[in-house]
Amino acid sequence: MIQQLFTTLTRAVEGTPAIALAAAFVWGILSILLSPCHLASIPLIVGFINEQGLISTKRAFATSTLFSVGILITIAAVGIITAAAGRMMGNVGWFGNYFVAIIFFVVGLHLLDVIPMPWSGPGRVGTKRKGLLAAFIIGLVFGIALGPCTFAYMAPMLAVTFRLASTKLLYGVLLLLFYGLGHCSVIVLAGTCTELVRRYMNWNEKSGGALILKKICGVLVLLGGLYLIYTAS
Repeated sequence: MIQQLFTTLTRAVEGTPAIALAAAFVWGILSILLSPCHLASIPLIVGFINEQGLISTKRAFATSTLFSVGILITIAAVGIITAAAGRMMGNVGWFGNYFVAIIFFVVGLHLLDVIPMPWSGPGRVGTKRKGLLAAFIIGLVFGIALGPCTFAYMAPMLAVTFRLASTKLLYGVLLLLFYGLGHCSVIVLAGTCTELVRRYMNWNEKSGGALILKKICGVLVLLGGLYLIYTAS
C-alpha cells in the first residue's frame, strides 16, 4: 500500500503544476511521518517546547519554525557538499550518525533531568532568546543525520527539478520549496500544539502532566539516538 502511494505521488509530481505542487507538499509531510529518523524530530521539539516554561503560542511557533529551518539549511548544505564530493547525495558516513546520536543522548538526558543545559533553569537572563537560538542550533545539528533519509524521499522532486533546471528553474525550485514546507509543517504543528495543550490543561513546566510528557519525550529522543547508531553500523 505504501509502495503504491509512493508511485502515485511520484506520478503526481510529474503532472500538472497545481497537482505537482500539492504532491510535493504531501510528500514532504510523509517524509516525516513514515521515516523513523525523521520521526525523532517530533519528541525532540515537543520535549524542547515543553521544558521552556510558560511561553506564548507565537513563541512556540517561532521556536518550532527555527528548529525546522535549521534542519532544512543543514540538509541543503550536506546535499551540496556530498554531491560535490562525488558521494551519494546526503551520505555523511557513519560518523555523522554517531555525532548526532551524541547530541540526542545529551538532549534526552536533559529532558529526563539527568543533566542541565545552558538555556534551561529559572531566572536566567535571556532564557527565551537562548531557547530560540538553541532550537535553531539543534535543528542544524539534527539535519546532519537526516541526509540519507531525506534525499531518499526527495528523489522524485530532485529528478523533476534537475530535468526542469534548464528551462523552468523557478518551477523546480517551487517543487522543492513545497516539499520543504510540507516537511516543516509537521514539526511546527507538533511544537505549536504542545503549547496549546499546555495552556488548555493549565500546565506549567512543573505540572505533573508536563513532567510526564517531558520524560516520555526524553526516552523517545534517547531511542532516536540508539536508532541512529543502529543504522550507522
